[in-house]
Amino acid sequence: MQELSGLTSDGKQLFAVSDSDNGTLRIQVMGRDCVVTRTITAPVDPYDVEDLAMTPDGTLWASDTGDNNKSRSTVALHKVSPTGAVERFRVTYPDGKHDAEALFIDKAGTPYIITKEPLGSALVYRPTAPLRTDISVPLEQVARVSLATTDTPGGPLEGTLDSRLVTGAASTADGSVIALRTYTDAYLYPVPDGDVVKALSGDPVRVPLPNEPQGEAIAFDPDGTLLSASEGAGTPIRAVAGAAALAQPPPPTTTTPPPAADQSEAAPPASSSWQNWPLALTLGGIVLIAALVIGLRLRRRA
Repeated sequence: MQELSGLTSDGKQLFAVSDSDNGTLRIQVMGRDCVVTRTITAPVDPYDVEDLAMTPDGTLWASDTGDNNKSRSTVALHKVSPTGAVERFRVTYPDGKHDAEALFIDKAGTPYIITKEPLGSALVYRPTAPLRTDISVPLEQVARVSLATTDTPGGPLEGTLDSRLVTGAASTADGSVIALRTYTDAYLYPVPDGDVVKALSGDPVRVPLPNEPQGEAIAFDPDGTLLSASEGAGTPIRAVAGAAALAQPPPPTTTTPPPAADQSEAAPPASSSWQNWPLALTLGGIVLIAALVIGLRLRRRA
């Protein structure tokens, strides 16, 4: 799919959105073979849709938050029903204009927007009040996410920024795991108690997504499979089976601790960050789903 920017899944179907400007919000619905079966058309003219999320009731949320030139006084979230009925909610940053390509919805139904920052940490915002269609609702910054440079190949910039810029986000249906992605890697954050802010301050599990030319889409299947996709017609969707389970905290141990005199000999605790990704990807089984067959060539809006 040309300029694929957002992806989500209900386990049976895939839903995809482009960030191109065509005067109408169109969400492509595909089977598991990635062949388009229908298009959800919402009567709204978005500016730059950069991500897509789904709540358990099947409602789709399109994140109209792209702002490459930092020119927008407000950004928007479009709530779209399966039939195409749409509500547009405008929101405003408290600290100036930002370009943002990532959105997820927590288990309470609260949307979180994550900015794409070339310098410094990605910023995480959420609304300060219930969203309304008649006025713009202020956002508040609730977290910062700092990602280290990695050596995972891929991305359009051919430099260190590829592995640090946040280009997509997703949440499992039960809200127990959040995923953020860059052009080259995914980061999984466990949310065992529903506290998103606390979760994003912890150590994530890194899942490399190598050789995606411009990876901007990420999603979870209901069974915890992680899906990732890149812009460009013919680019495959990658599936990492069982990925959500990698972010779950280990069960409590029942082993009797050694005597105090021996504790100095004990090995240090393992880090919660997961680095043995080749083994885990083998066990999880990366499946390349058939290439996207949408073939729309749309003009990206600045």
